[in-house]
Amino acid sequence: MAHPLKHAQNSARKFGGKPEDYLPIHSWFDESKAFVADFRHRALRHHTEGIFLAERVFGVAIVNSAGTQVPVRYVGEQHVKEDLGRIPTAQDWLLQIAPQRWMYGQHLDEETSATREAPL
Repeated sequence: MAHPLKHAQNSARKFGGKPEDYLPIHSWFDESKAFVADFRHRALRHHTEGIFLAERVFGVAIVNSAGTQVPVRYVGEQHVKEDLGRIPTAQDWLLQIAPQRWMYGQHLDEETSATREAPL
């Protein structure tokens, strides 16, 4: 899936209403493309925590143009599944980060098992 509009069209087919009812939610999920223009942008919101964050941003449910209440969580789950085939956790994404020395937030004079694994 490449564009929020396609996700929104799928939401309208699945939940009723018009694509415009869902476009703000799907656009929010893909907003990070503005500064990471490849698949890595998904690491910021395409996971379980991102779906729950969408609920805080948009509310527990929206009312679509057909007058139906649709849980925002369902819309978020649909978006993430369409892009990734499953719903990962934030931890799934974070475990893929290769540690770097600067990530420790301090100057490390001693070598530890964590810093041995990190490239210099």
